[in-house]
Amino acid sequence: MTTRLKIEVGNKVFQPYDRTIIMGIINTTPDSFSDGGLCLSASSAAKQAIALMEAGAEILDVGGESSRPFSEPVPAEEEKKRVVPAIREIRNLTDCPISIDTRKASVAEAALDAGADMVNDITALEGDPDMMPLVRERGVPVILMHMKGSPEDMQKAPFYTDVVREIDAYLEKRIHACLEAGIEREKIIIDPGIGFGKRLEDNLDIINNLKRFKRHGVPLLTGVSRKAFIGSLTGVEEPGKRDVGTAGAVAACVLNGSDICRVHNPAAVRDAVMVAEAIRKREIEVSCQS
Repeated sequence: MTTRLKIEVGNKVFQPYDRTIIMGIINTTPDSFSDGGLCLSASSAAKQAIALMEAGAEILDVGGESSRPFSEPVPAEEEKKRVVPAIREIRNLTDCPISIDTRKASVAEAALDAGADMVNDITALEGDPDMMPLVRERGVPVILMHMKGSPEDMQKAPFYTDVVREIDAYLEKRIHACLEAGIEREKIIIDPGIGFGKRLEDNLDIINNLKRFKRHGVPLLTGVSRKAFIGSLTGVEEPGKRDVGTAGAVAACVLNGSDICRVHNPAAVRDAVMVAEAIRKREIEVSCQS
């Protein structure tokens, strides 16, 4: 029988096995690979937040530094200027949970002070020594992601002997580090980092084997939206036109165990998520009866 997991973000409580949670992406950056420049002001970010929620997003992920391949780091003060006003404006409009997508503790702290509810760290709390103490002290949920290298170099000939085993071992190590530091298991979410230092075949292997990561007993997030591997499979070069391929990848992720799907366009994947989660719930029901 599958153990039901619970996610508490801000004043919201989610049961991932009851339904899949859609996380909507808000990039306050000029250079994000898919939608850079669309939310450069607080008002435009707030407008996008409302649109994402109306389309089905239940968590909003706000980021001020692009993590696309070969991107350059952004100074913390510049990142704060991008995300803090946006988060304040969004919080004034809605109580929807807000995640701050950053690898810098000072940015995360400013975002939490502005109204964010959780931290999404692509370095799994390894990039900044102050990040883990901050997450522990604030008692907020945290997303731990696997990435091979850094955005600047992660796509320079990445190689794995066994990609699923290696990612699984890394996430286990990071979960243990968080527990040792005093972060509660109930606050931890894991992300295998699809597209972050991965080849096409690696991404496909990860999606096919998502259930392997469920052994950790924490919610599983996947981010496949508009990524390069979808373009490689479909021949669609422009990221913004990869929503159909994204819907297919999201459905596969849901069927294989994803609890949270992080996407640019919830409206384009909502139906695929509903069908896939119905199929998955039926599988769980049958397994519980047997």
